Amino acid sequence: MKKWGFLLLVVVSMGITVVNRLDLFNDKVEIKHFVPDYKFDESETSKSTQLVEIGKELVYQGNLLLVNNEYPVHKESIKSDVVNLFEHGGLTEGYGLLDSEIYLSEKVAYAFSEMIDAAGEEGVRHFSINSGFRDFEEQNALYQQMGSSLALPAGHSEHNLGLSLDVGSTQMKMSEAPEGKWIEKNAWKYGFILRYPKDKTHVTGIQYEPWHIRYVGLPHSAIIQEKNFALEEYINYLREEKNLTATVNGEEYKVTYYPIEASSAIKVPKNSTYEISGNNIDGVIVTELKS
Repeated sequence: MKKWGFLLLVVVSMGITVVNRLDLFNDKVEIKHFVPDYKFDESETSKSTQLVEIGKELVYQGNLLLVNNEYPVHKESIKSDVVNLFEHGGLTEGYGLLDSEIYLSEKVAYAFSEMIDAAGEEGVRHFSINSGFRDFEEQNALYQQMGSSLALPAGHSEHNLGLSLDVGSTQMKMSEAPEGKWIEKNAWKYGFILRYPKDKTHVTGIQYEPWHIRYVGLPHSAIIQEKNFALEEYINYLREEKNLTATVNGEEYKVTYYPIEASSAIKVPKNSTYEISGNNIDGVIVTELKS
């Protein structure tokens, strides 16, 4: 399986200089629905597609998992590359850590570092990570301490995935800080979303949290930003639309939703990079970066 996210990780880890995305980014996002030019048939492939067997467990793996009071974290959902950021100094340049026990998916940490570098070039530099990945025991203790109005029970928090983090400003509250304003405006360009926006509490069931960001990757963060969706709304949108294209900063992505009960095999591209993620409900989403 080709992973364009993995390729980015390799580029960053090799120390290759990446041009600041803010210098080149075109904020215009074009989203279109499309009708597939083929009828799904497990026996048919083409020069551009191939069949991949999908097991039920893949519904619970990936960057687009919806986790909330209704849909819990499964053991397959937890990212396998979670690391202690304090022990990986190369990942924490440009921002601080609340303590030495901050954990996060390594891939997400690289994306966050790229974002912090861009913010720094605009003079916004007082970031810290106050919380990242939490195991169920830590989440349960937090839930018991803070209560249901401020925390989610173990197994129902995004922090149990390794994809979410609480970002702070070392100067003031995130709701007032330049760091908070910068993230709300620019985080989507780096694959992050503000998970609990002020105008979506009726959808998420969670109060406004300007500090809590979640990695979903491009083009999904761009579509969510463009359409002003909460993640719950976006997952439902994909289930309804099933097929769409999104052009983000000149790059075209094809996004296809497959209900897992429809078949044990799905069509994926042969000659372009793609990523498969479950939605933690009933299906998988194939994201293809068109070459």
